[in-house]
Amino acid sequence: MHLLGVIGGMSWTSTAEYYRLLNSEVARQRGGLASARLLLHSVDFAKIAALQHSGQWEKAGELLADVARGLERAGAEGILLATNTMHKVAPQIEAATKLPFLHIADAAGQRIRAAGLQRVGLLATAFTMEQDFYTGRLSENYGLDVIVPDAADRGEVHRIIYDELCQDRILDESRQIYRRIMAELVTQGAQAIILGCTEITLLVGPEDVSVPVFDTTLIHVEEAVKFMLD
Repeated sequence: MHLLGVIGGMSWTSTAEYYRLLNSEVARQRGGLASARLLLHSVDFAKIAALQHSGQWEKAGELLADVARGLERAGAEGILLATNTMHKVAPQIEAATKLPFLHIADAAGQRIRAAGLQRVGLLATAFTMEQDFYTGRLSENYGLDVIVPDAADRGEVHRIIYDELCQDRILDESRQIYRRIMAELVTQGAQAIILGCTEITLLVGPEDVSVPVFDTTLIHVEEAVKFMLD
């Protein structure tokens, strides 16, 4: 089994879910007492979030690239970045080591394309919904037409992620907000919904919308386990 280096902590709530899913999927495939071989470096998200909101992406990228180098020195054979938003700095991380980098948007794009879908709704942080590093990759590499909520609803989705989900607060009223927003994306023609922030799966899932849901956390984990067990 390959040793996977995980860059986590963004947030700790979703990284805990990554850890659970990575181990449960390895156990499912290998059976018995099998568990995932992992090196986890969990960063202080307060520092990363401050850099995000002040637009200091290059500095954030340097920090995560240094983490990736540390994981490589420690023996990791591949790198998984356990967050969607920070894939904005994926090129800096990829350039920092010679290790395979398991890109979350590629994992999602391949899965959606294999399902024969084209027009998809995206829920994520404002950074991921509004900037091109994620939606552009899905469009250019996988031919997807990605639609996002309007400005007010993007603000609500973002607020719930940072003020609630990242702080382990799961509120039913926020679930209702997400359900409404997903339903509106469906009325705009979305054939599926991408849960494009690794915390969102803590709040909503396939039972909350009438179209298929692509949970990027789970999809990322499944691709990582393929790599580990290859």
